[in-house]
Amino acid sequence: MQRIGLTGGIAAGKSVAAERLAARGAVLIDYDLLSRDAVAPGSAGLAAVAEAFGDGVLLSDGTLDRPALGAVVFADAEARERLNGIVHPVVRRLAAEREAAAATADPGAVVVHDVPLLVETGRADAFHLVVLVHTPAVLRVERLVRTRGFERDEAERRIAAQATDDERLAVADVVLDGSGAPEDLQQQVDALWDRLAAERHDEQEVDAP
Repeated sequence: MQRIGLTGGIAAGKSVAAERLAARGAVLIDYDLLSRDAVAPGSAGLAAVAEAFGDGVLLSDGTLDRPALGAVVFADAEARERLNGIVHPVVRRLAAEREAAAATADPGAVVVHDVPLLVETGRADAFHLVVLVHTPAVLRVERLVRTRGFERDEAERRIAAQATDDERLAVADVVLDGSGAPEDLQQQVDALWDRLAAERHDEQEVDAP
């Protein structure tokens, strides 16, 4: 099994790369989805979040009010750390369970961990290969404003709350350029996938008796 850590800042194009890797045959473990599972209705994670931040982060039906929680944690680094301390351990456990299931189903699987906060959580060394989708922060701000309806100051706050471009580049084994069209990024993913497949084939040839 090959374990790949895929990361990139908000609006860098990481979801395009993740979808392409899955289409090429990778088992994708999406940490954004796992983080939602970690605070699902009725979960211990949601109860811990409500205890830490108050009932103001819950909707009337008892589910998480994500915009309200986001307004708190993106404006306060200490609050963000408190939230991460609740959610990240659950996410790591869920990811390990999914990886184990993938390895059982196919010992030769390529498992891609789609981890937005890979650098922030200090997990770069946990993978055989770290792939970064890199788009400069100034362009990511423009994307958030233009395509996601963010106010500019909110977009800048979101990006400032994450690792810097230089911090991500420092841990990346492979850098994909996400600044162009989605098709350009997909072609880069295809080239990477084909190269990794060739390397795995060569290793199998060497290991064969």
